[in-house]
Amino acid sequence: MNTNTTTTSIIDSLNDAQRLAVSAPSQPMLILAGAGSGKTRVLVHRIAWQIQVEGLSIHNILAVTFTNKAAKEMRGRVEDLLNISAHSMWIGTFHGLAHRLLRRHAKQAKLPDTFQVMDSDDQLRVIKRLVKSLNIDDSKWPPKQVMWFINAQKDEGIRARHMVESGDVYLRTMLQLYKAYEEICNRSGLVDFAELLLRAHELLRDNEDLLEFYQNRFKQVHVDEFQDTNTIQYAWLRLLTEGKDNLFVVGDDDQSIYGWRGAKIENLHDFQSHYPNHQVIKLEQNYRSTGNILKSANALIEKNDGRMGKSLWTDSGDGELISLYTAFNEQDEAYFVVEKIRKWVNDGGLRQDVAILYRSNAQSRQFEEKLMTTGTPYRVYGGLRFFERMEIKNALAYLRVMSNHHDDASFERVINTPTRGIGVKTIDDIRLVARENELSLWQSAVELIKQNRLSARASNALKTFLSLVKGLGDEAEGKELYEKVKLIVERSGLIELYKKEKGEKGEARIENLEELVNAARQFDFDDENEENLSELDMFLAHAALESGDMQGDDYEDCVQLMTLHSAKGLEFKLVFLVGLEEGLFPSQQSTNDIARLEEERRLCYVGITRAMQQLYITHAESRRLYGKETYPRPSRFLKEIPAEFIQEIRIRANVSRPVNVVKPKKSSIGQVGTYKLGQRVSHVKFGEGVVLQMEGEGAQERVQINFRDVGLKWLMLSYAKLDVL
Repeated sequence: MNTNTTTTSIIDSLNDAQRLAVSAPSQPMLILAGAGSGKTRVLVHRIAWQIQVEGLSIHNILAVTFTNKAAKEMRGRVEDLLNISAHSMWIGTFHGLAHRLLRRHAKQAKLPDTFQVMDSDDQLRVIKRLVKSLNIDDSKWPPKQVMWFINAQKDEGIRARHMVESGDVYLRTMLQLYKAYEEICNRSGLVDFAELLLRAHELLRDNEDLLEFYQNRFKQVHVDEFQDTNTIQYAWLRLLTEGKDNLFVVGDDDQSIYGWRGAKIENLHDFQSHYPNHQVIKLEQNYRSTGNILKSANALIEKNDGRMGKSLWTDSGDGELISLYTAFNEQDEAYFVVEKIRKWVNDGGLRQDVAILYRSNAQSRQFEEKLMTTGTPYRVYGGLRFFERMEIKNALAYLRVMSNHHDDASFERVINTPTRGIGVKTIDDIRLVARENELSLWQSAVELIKQNRLSARASNALKTFLSLVKGLGDEAEGKELYEKVKLIVERSGLIELYKKEKGEKGEARIENLEELVNAARQFDFDDENEENLSELDMFLAHAALESGDMQGDDYEDCVQLMTLHSAKGLEFKLVFLVGLEEGLFPSQQSTNDIARLEEERRLCYVGITRAMQQLYITHAESRRLYGKETYPRPSRFLKEIPAEFIQEIRIRANVSRPVNVVKPKKSSIGQVGTYKLGQRVSHVKFGEGVVLQMEGEGAQERVQINFRDVGLKWLMLSYAKLDVL
């Protein structure tokens, strides 16, 4: 192989900073990669460089990212660049790679070989059952709050046994629940997402030979989105690279927006002290956005203290100014945005290139209504993915119980789905015996039947369920994966259940179950399968990990609606950043907390840098949110963007917008006179509404009002009886 030719072919398409990062000698590297600067490109080319130029095997490289979609893209680009199969490479999410590690070494990790991965929904069900079994008031101790507490402790590497008994009622109760939860999971062989990471860390930390094996195997460790790592993830990475100086991380402190779920921006700063001989390379050339968009983003983010410092730039020109629209209220805001989208489409633009970004999910309703009214296809990004849908989760639960009778979460999900005469009291009895005797729910059910502790009716219903699961397991023996799934779908009673659900929803559920069979037929079974799992268990683990992925599927040409948190990593030609008001964005909770406020500013920076060509920013003078009418001040972030980069959008010329309210004159035929746009009025028939547009003069003067109950109406002022509110 001609090394010079290979070297040139790998890096000749890169800019100077990218080339420097890709070809740097093996040492701790921090690549500070700005939005749209080609960070994935750098990671992929770095891997290619190490294989082709430095002579590493694909088995010597570990690459970690945060979503299955990103991992799949990285693997595919490595394969395309090197023209090899990267199927057996350790490229994946933190959770996916931790799962792979635990499957290989289940015994050393103190797990049963058949351990099952719970998604967050299954975890919540276990905790709900636990709270109830301990007679704890779930109104004072909401199961979701308990789940967040437990996961937060695990993210910090803290087991229940590490916590000290406290006189504080809250901590004492949470510790009691954490201990009981660990007992259930250990007894049932259940592993939640946070447990995957913590258990993988403990596995390496407590097994010196195993740690040494993987340290020697992975000669290079790459991490994407490093600013999003939490305590336990970074601790795991440090273990793997201890004394090796082979950690290559790509991150951006200006895009650290997940502090609320445990991400530690401090990891970027700690990296530099933990790896003293590190090198920092900044990627500042942006290939996504116009100059004015980037200059606005730079000016905004400079207001944050303690930044590592970088300034995005582009050689593609300044482009259009940012457009700022001041709406009268949230309805006018939605009307304006949808009208601009219609114009974009009429001018030849694609809807899929348009995104409406908001701080709170509650903001989406107005936009959805206006888009539906105009017949504009749209999609709320981050909606339920395939493996998160109820009917799919039910079918998967049957498969899990069939594979592992002691999976309590799945057992409880399907014991009476569809209804088969097993009532709440019977289930409570099963739980009680399980807790008192440290049994799985399956074992407890068997004991209750043996001891004749149930009524004849309940006992027969329970026997029927247990026989059904056993029979399905026996019949599935030796069948192909898709045949097993088909067996469950057809024989569990789920099809009949959803046939009773009238209309399109029931039909869609049945179609989804049929698609599950297709998914099993097309499942890419790991040929290497070093964990020696059955194909069914691999498929179930895949489903659980997929349901935890925050990325959505790709859809047809439609407008994308999403929260700013969901927008990270995406880009759109036309972006509407809406609701920039104090108390909404930045959020009310952040206004008196410097750290939170700075994260809100980073979130705004992320929103701005999603735009490629055009960016509209909107705010409203009044807004009804969470059932209350408010009159918010414009967001401070608007003032932090220099005026030279902003153009204010004015109302159309044929609409009068008087500065002062002219009080309507009374007459026998109704009201005449000039109203103020945005004014709240009341009509005897249509109720309350807001004035959106006015046109005409004298007897021909008419006004468009958006009524709360009936929507948009044009009314002639000569005849309309309007009262100003």
